[in-house]
Amino acid sequence: MRQLALRRNVRAIKVRFMNERKKFGSGRWAAAGLLLLLAAPAWVVAQPTPAATAAFNSYIGRVEARLDAQHRSAGGFLAPVDFARLRQGDLIIAQLTTGAGMELPGALLHDWCGTAFIAGGKAADFERLMKNFNAYPKVYTPQVLTARILESDGDHFQTTMRVQQKHVLTVVMDTAYDVTFGRPDSGHLDAQRGSSITRSKKITEIDSPGTAHERALGPGEEHGFLWRMNTYWSYEERDGGLYIQIESVSLSRSIPIGLGWAIGPFIESVPRDSLQFTLRATSNALRR
Repeated sequence: MRQLALRRNVRAIKVRFMNERKKFGSGRWAAAGLLLLLAAPAWVVAQPTPAATAAFNSYIGRVEARLDAQHRSAGGFLAPVDFARLRQGDLIIAQLTTGAGMELPGALLHDWCGTAFIAGGKAADFERLMKNFNAYPKVYTPQVLTARILESDGDHFQTTMRVQQKHVLTVVMDTAYDVTFGRPDSGHLDAQRGSSITRSKKITEIDSPGTAHERALGPGEEHGFLWRMNTYWSYEERDGGLYIQIESVSLSRSIPIGLGWAIGPFIESVPRDSLQFTLRATSNALRR
């Protein structure tokens, strides 16, 4: 009975979605249709299932083991890319999972990697930029709204940020991160290369941000746009500049049954666009 009701609900949403497309035309139908989908009960979801969380943690363990081995390698501190193309000014973005993301129980895992080259860039400047969390709202505007350090101990930081994502609609989240800079083999930063690990500790979706009605949504109210996000920077100074490489692994809710035709492209674009924005904004800040 539940599956039948869900299929009927999906069919009704699809009809309304197509009607909105006809009503608003090609320029606005996506926003109108997506808002209809978000209003549907099928889209409201609790926190990730224990199975999804365990699978995400297992995947993260493999990613960090791979990066640790990569950083210990004498000739491969960065993941291999077309370095000549980077020196010509291109960004290289690669998806390490397929489609809208790796399917987990009730969730999707996204893994993207991006690399850029800053001519004349210095590792020391990158490190200063990354550790200056108070400047993030300026460097990463409009995605980062506020940022502050809660605790710091050498190259280890506990931070909070309010971030927003604009993809058809605007989503605002309060996030908490554990950030560590250094080399896995030596435990400290190298003069020409280094790395950082940023692990999300808590992500909360905010309703009506910036208004008198602002509040944090509860676990049963959130839409599951972003449950977890870890980012891994690797950077190396050589060839007359600085290579910066970021890998972002995130966890979001799965696509409701029957709605992949509408939601799939949206879900797939969010981690890609966010990583590209971060890489470009960081490159621009280092070129100033």
